[in-house]
Amino acid sequence: MRIPLIRLAPLAALLALSGCISFGEDPPPTLFNLTPATPESQTEITGSVENALIVEEPSTSQRLAVTRVPVQVDASNVAYLQDAMWVERPTRLMQALIAETVRARSGRVVFEGDDTDASGGTLLSGRLLEMGYDARDGSVIVRFDALLHREGQQTVARRFESRIPGIAPEANAVGPALNRAANDVAGQIADWISG
Repeated sequence: MRIPLIRLAPLAALLALSGCISFGEDPPPTLFNLTPATPESQTEITGSVENALIVEEPSTSQRLAVTRVPVQVDASNVAYLQDAMWVERPTRLMQALIAETVRARSGRVVFEGDDTDASGGTLLSGRLLEMGYDARDGSVIVRFDALLHREGQQTVARRFESRIPGIAPEANAVGPALNRAANDVAGQIADWISG
């Protein structure tokens, strides 16, 4: 059985191009995400914009503004965890986790700051100070400085932190521990807002 050359031409061209086309670096074996520990909130929540909570994406330093997972080696040196990355910016993941945790625990209308132009509600902003691995004591740490501004009231600031010790410096141990620590911080913030 003979295959006409005209049918083989597209296949040959595709094979020739395959060596020239690059789709970027291969992803690492592990991609970290933050998933809420609090059960999903009810499917329908009603409330006014004036009583809603607006959660803004926190600011952060350059070492956390990337999708790599920082490892604090000593007081002045930072490396990045091998074979692991975040699925998106840690600040965006933390924003979404806080919003979902508050929504699930309070039944309150919650907007993520980049999703809406809503104004007049309570505004939660802040700075993500730590979200990584500390090689000095084998722990993961999440530290968040929150600012809560209610219309017509003074802005209140508070620091929240969760540290989980005894974690091996490996992606399969660090990822779940960071998720637990981030959920702990999100829960502390939700309780603070509701209190």
